[in-house]
Amino acid sequence: MFNKVLSGTLHGVEGRIIAVEADVSDGLPNFNMVGFLASEVREASDRVRTSLKNSGFFLSPKKITINLSPADIRKEGSAFDLPISVALLAAYGYIPDDVIENTLFIGELSLNGELRGVRGILSIVDHARKMGIECVILPYDNRKEAAIIKGINVYGAHNLKEVFEHLTGTITLEKTEHTIMTTVDNDYSIDFSDIKGQESLKRATEIAVAGMHNIIFAGPPGAGKSMIAKRIPTIMPDLSYEESVELTKIYSAKGMLGADDGLVVNRPFRTPHHSITAQSLIGGGVVPKPGEISLSHHGVLFLDEMLEFQKNTIEMLRQPVEDGEITISRMHGSYTFPCDFMLVAAMNPCPCGYYPDRSKCHCSGLQIERYLRRLSHPMLDRMDMSIQVKRVEYSELYDVKKAESSADIKKRVEEAHALQCERLKEYNIRFNSQIPSNMIDDLCMLGEEEVKLRKHIFERYNLTARGMGKLLKVARTIADLDGSKVVLSNHILEALSYRINELGLGDEHI
Repeated sequence: MFNKVLSGTLHGVEGRIIAVEADVSDGLPNFNMVGFLASEVREASDRVRTSLKNSGFFLSPKKITINLSPADIRKEGSAFDLPISVALLAAYGYIPDDVIENTLFIGELSLNGELRGVRGILSIVDHARKMGIECVILPYDNRKEAAIIKGINVYGAHNLKEVFEHLTGTITLEKTEHTIMTTVDNDYSIDFSDIKGQESLKRATEIAVAGMHNIIFAGPPGAGKSMIAKRIPTIMPDLSYEESVELTKIYSAKGMLGADDGLVVNRPFRTPHHSITAQSLIGGGVVPKPGEISLSHHGVLFLDEMLEFQKNTIEMLRQPVEDGEITISRMHGSYTFPCDFMLVAAMNPCPCGYYPDRSKCHCSGLQIERYLRRLSHPMLDRMDMSIQVKRVEYSELYDVKKAESSADIKKRVEEAHALQCERLKEYNIRFNSQIPSNMIDDLCMLGEEEVKLRKHIFERYNLTARGMGKLLKVARTIADLDGSKVVLSNHILEALSYRINELGLGDEHI
């Protein structure tokens, strides 16, 4: 007999529907599986037969053929154990055909028939809902994650026998109700009020966060670069529901969600060590998985001591920073991962860290030049803002005056973000940093005097076309923070000050 059930798999971070077909016929007893299968999927034949036996099902010796279609999609992972078992039971006549229609099955089986959770459930269930599938049966540990998706019935089972009894009407599995669970809250133990002095640095950081602009801090050790970077999450605007679902899909595909975890509601803040490999940073592997840049989607990727990273690793960020996604090609296909993040970097101005203070810095000019060359001009040109961080003075460090809190700064950021969302909603973007180059003139409106100033700046500082565009986007964010509908000269001049500084880390760098 022949039977078919529906299942799903991941392709990158997106779900795909897979039809699991089972044919049982007379002939030499055999269990054959086809359909562009990875080795772990082929191993399912042994797990399935043993699980069925230990769950009390007797399968008479037959010629068994299992096909996973479509054949041009590579099937990976252990999530096909349950659908293969259900398809076999239906083909042998244990389960009526009509009860498995329009139902998706997914899950890994242990040898005693217990169901184990699998990764990527959120993306698969969301795709199944879009395809009109009404019901999904999956491991009990995955039920809460799947229930995040509204409009599809979710049933969690502990073992294969429970699935069989549910399908035959002996028992009824409890339906998991749609709930919006969250994995973390916004109760931060750090705050911007902890930072003494550095008012210009705080202002630049506020602008960068308000428009999700890439920013680099350059200064001596102990000046507060890392301290202020780690407080960026406390002033970021909250994730929208759509952003949360998109981000949670990535964490689900990576296998980073627990059985009781729900939507990721905080913007991520990822801080990889400088020893990280290029593959771990951008994603990849034999079976490509999301890297740190994708785990930073809709959040922050902080590279502390940026110039200590391998140069080729930093250079691989060029295209993802610009495009907001990365495509990894392998022999079995291409995988696209979203990575629309805010890049924050901190660096020392020389190997010892104290240049231009010659009382402490004894690095030669050649040493400094070689050190700074680890950051190429094309990569630096993709940074919207570069800030010179100075040493905190004693009077600032022990000033009894209470510094501005994160809550106060976040309020201004959210107001600016609301203006951006209203202006950019028809373009399906949310932040000024995402404005396409062909829309800058329309969205960053300039008056006659501002146009003259733009021309003077472009020629005086020899900016690139990309650099000029980024300067105008930053100016647009400054205008939003001021509540101005148009970009004024003072907004452009302040944006310029964040691209050109005394260390030469702006567009005149090497």
